[in-house]
Amino acid sequence: MMRSSNVWSRLCTNRCYSFTRSSGAAGYGGNLTEIIHSSIAEALLYKECEFDALIVENTHDTPYLKGADVGPETTAAMTVICQSLKSETKMPIGVQILAGANTEALAVAIACNLEFIRVEGFVFAHVGDEGFHDACAGKLVRQRFHLQAENVKIFADIKKKHSAHAITSDISIAETAKNAEYFKADGVIVTGISTGTAADVEEVKAVDKAVSIPVLIGSGVTAENLREYSQCSDALIIGSDVKVDGQWQNALDRERCKRIVAAARE
Repeated sequence: MMRSSNVWSRLCTNRCYSFTRSSGAAGYGGNLTEIIHSSIAEALLYKECEFDALIVENTHDTPYLKGADVGPETTAAMTVICQSLKSETKMPIGVQILAGANTEALAVAIACNLEFIRVEGFVFAHVGDEGFHDACAGKLVRQRFHLQAENVKIFADIKKKHSAHAITSDISIAETAKNAEYFKADGVIVTGISTGTAADVEEVKAVDKAVSIPVLIGSGVTAENLREYSQCSDALIIGSDVKVDGQWQNALDRERCKRIVAAARE
């Protein structure tokens, strides 16, 4: 019997165009309308295949800026894209703005009436490939309260992928999850070491045992391992396995989408 019935797809704003960047990024092609149209096409395919929700990310905007250094043009572009997707799909949608632009993501979510945000650097600190991330929970949760936006849920990555955690090596992932819950996260996300890499099942189980809030798997979920993860988590974020050849930067694959949803519904 699977505990997780939710299959959430991570939808990148420009996933169908591997050389396209969003407004403000190095290499941006200058055509936001094209990005919107490609994003809508992907979103509607996810909806057709009966995914439960979408997460919009600016994943192709490498190299990433960090936090407040993310320009207003990126936040504006993400707002336009998210509003278009919300209007077209009527699905639950969340947003993450890389890297660590969590207050900006909250602003987008409020403006577009989104259901949640995915955040990094919520508690403790880590070193990402874009630099040092300090904890943001105090500022972010207060901002959400002052903006009367507590309907926007905060799903926080813990010991996140693409990061070094030597400075918190004496703190377990379960203890990190407990602190995220204490600091008012609405859910915690467990990942592998990089995009497409499976999370450690024993770590997921330890986190699930440590907290009472939802536990989400944020990388490496496939049709083959989905059942095992579903027994110890509440939702699955899937971004690589549903693409051609299982590579996140490729085009969306309709048959792979159908296969993983079918596996989740068994």
